[in-house]
Amino acid sequence: MTRIRRAAAATALLLALPLAVATAAPAPAAPASATATIQASVQLELPRPTGTFAVGRQILHLTDQERTDPWVPSAGPRQLMVSMYYPAKPGTGGPAPYMTPEAARLLLDAKVAGNTIPAELVADTRTWSRTDALPQHGRFPLVMLSPGFTMPRTELTALAEDLSSRGYVVALIDHTYENSGTTFPDGHTTTCVMCGKFGPREEWANLDASRAKDVAFVLDQLTTRPHPAWRYARLIDRDRIGMAGHSVGGAATVPTLLSDDRVRAGVNLDGSMDYGVPATGLKGKPFLMIEHQMDGGKDASWTDAWRNLDGWKRWLTLAGAEHHSFTDIPLLAGQLGLPHPPTTTIAPERGIQLTRQYVAAFFDLQLKGIPQPLLDGPTPGNPEISFHS
Repeated sequence: MTRIRRAAAATALLLALPLAVATAAPAPAAPASATATIQASVQLELPRPTGTFAVGRQILHLTDQERTDPWVPSAGPRQLMVSMYYPAKPGTGGPAPYMTPEAARLLLDAKVAGNTIPAELVADTRTWSRTDALPQHGRFPLVMLSPGFTMPRTELTALAEDLSSRGYVVALIDHTYENSGTTFPDGHTTTCVMCGKFGPREEWANLDASRAKDVAFVLDQLTTRPHPAWRYARLIDRDRIGMAGHSVGGAATVPTLLSDDRVRAGVNLDGSMDYGVPATGLKGKPFLMIEHQMDGGKDASWTDAWRNLDGWKRWLTLAGAEHHSFTDIPLLAGQLGLPHPPTTTIAPERGIQLTRQYVAAFFDLQLKGIPQPLLDGPTPGNPEISFHS
């Protein structure tokens, strides 16, 4: 059965195509009409967050002096870029750009066959967060977010902004050399050195474990007393920390939950769990799994994980979706006039809406203790969501 991280190979068009697949079997050229309708004046825009708080954002550059970069040892210590989202005071701060033009160009060149889309169109996507906005008073749960393999952290911006608007601090991590491009404060942008280099399941498991180390390091930097790396670290409730991710980022929640007792709950959005859940479980920690509906049966790693999970658990399926329906990518592709994969029937806005609803419900239940009937079973308002039993 096709594994989830490979399932996106069926979406061989445009932004949905994983670069790892593209290097193995070149995608067919995009139809000329795919880019012909793009207007230079188009304004891309993310959906408005649904919570009551305004959203602030700050960018952190973190260097792990105790760990050599696992993919490019010659680069020296592991360096990461992290976007911090937090509940903010309305009317403060300035507009937060989506990504840098160079990172946007690398993303488009990697994902769009024969790309002619101006990078600025994606870089200038309207977000709903404000740079350096003043923070709200109080302490909030922290959610660590990890994007899919080959994808920059910005693919989960809509989810990060929504969680912060609902009363969470969010750390959205770029995993250097594992994505299309990461821009650092000195202006240089790294590329995806590791794209196309993972094959056997054991190699993917090593990638998951490496991401867990990235997450642990960022957590160290955010929670170390008395001098954390983030100026607003006082907002973080250190006793209420969770993690979510898309694709490989979702799979990396397993080694994170196993190795880091600070992280209490995890969400996997459509990622094959090559780093398997052991027979002894995840120390009783709650776990939410949401997949897109696939032809040909279930991912065996999910079936194995479901059997071994020893705490609160839910396995949901989003009908009509594809691998990237949990991210910003289909929404931006649609606004650019790019065609969606022919098997996708769910609107990009709806995919983001449902992802936001169920991820927030999970963390509201597990980190805030607020009952969530949405997670008890199917609901008529969300017919696209089915529950695995």
